[in-house]
Amino acid sequence: MDLSEVKDDIGPEKILEVYDPSSGMRGFTVIDNTSLGPAKGGIRMTPSVNVREVFRLARAMTFKNALAGLPFGGGKSGIIYNKETDSEKKDIFIKSFARALKNIVPSEYIAGPDINTTEKEMKTFVEAHGNFNAATGKPIDFCKIINGRNVCGLPHELGSTGIGVSYATLVALKHAGIPISGAKIAIEGFGNVGYFTFKSLEEAGCKIVAVSDSKGCLYNENGLSFAEIEKIKREKGTVTAGKGRVLPGHKLFELPVDVLIPGALPDVITRQNMNSVQAKIIVEAANIPIPLDVEEELSKRILIVPDFVANAGGVISSWVEYIGKDKKYMYKVVKDKITKNTEIVLSTAKKQSISPRDAAIQIAKDRVKSAMLKRDKETF
Repeated sequence: MDLSEVKDDIGPEKILEVYDPSSGMRGFTVIDNTSLGPAKGGIRMTPSVNVREVFRLARAMTFKNALAGLPFGGGKSGIIYNKETDSEKKDIFIKSFARALKNIVPSEYIAGPDINTTEKEMKTFVEAHGNFNAATGKPIDFCKIINGRNVCGLPHELGSTGIGVSYATLVALKHAGIPISGAKIAIEGFGNVGYFTFKSLEEAGCKIVAVSDSKGCLYNENGLSFAEIEKIKREKGTVTAGKGRVLPGHKLFELPVDVLIPGALPDVITRQNMNSVQAKIIVEAANIPIPLDVEEELSKRILIVPDFVANAGGVISSWVEYIGKDKKYMYKVVKDKITKNTEIVLSTAKKQSISPRDAAIQIAKDRVKSAMLKRDKETF
């Protein structure tokens, strides 16, 4: 990809393409903007990942980190990887990638987990690189003594993203004038994000009436129990074995609920089904679950909390890990920051009569440009 195709007044600052002839590893890192701090973003490993996709994700991280009020810039990485044919090379690819980025990590870029990378790969990355802060999302039992303190990893498996989504949902309910107690919620996905979103919202008093996985959607207008769904999923391998009506997965987006939480796949609400959405609120737990032009139209009748506002819990956890704090502190910071930032975005959108996404981007851009101006004054 030619830099001239995407460059603007924010970035990207650097695009790196790396290749290891020994292992065959091919990867990319995009450092979009570092005015607020080192670029932060995960490593995704898929067969089709490319520089343009990584740039889009890096830009989203620039805005996500700025909006969350974190001293991080935006970045992202990708490694071309097919788990059907390259599974035995996964660790080798991660090690090769870590070595290739040694000169810019962690001073300019800090890695993290993304698609097909977990706490295990983050440990491998750190060990190959040699710096404990080369990546976040490391295992909680992976520790090091730093300045006399025992500092450990904070894996995303602790639920930071899903818990953050639940706090964004509670703020949105308040803005829509819908009581939290008994609010009907539909959640796409029961992976890490959906699991903790379900659990947290149930604890807050909401009624989860639908949940889905790759086998379909389970709907019960009287409410589903987290404990029962967790047990069923563990024992039967699918949420659809629970008590309720089993529907095709796409029907979840058309149910009569107060809040719809797309939490798994991109582009699940499109021009083909947008008019069938009955929810009063959409909280985007997944990245880009609605094409932006469709989201803009839906925002005229539905309150939508954008993805980089709602799902920032993961990167907030990354910052807590980066400064060497524990999971108790992480849970508190996720609650405080997600609640505060969602409130600011929705209040700004209402005050200026613009969409929440436009409000969020405006706030994030202002913070980034202010930091860039300050950096330029200090440099020149």
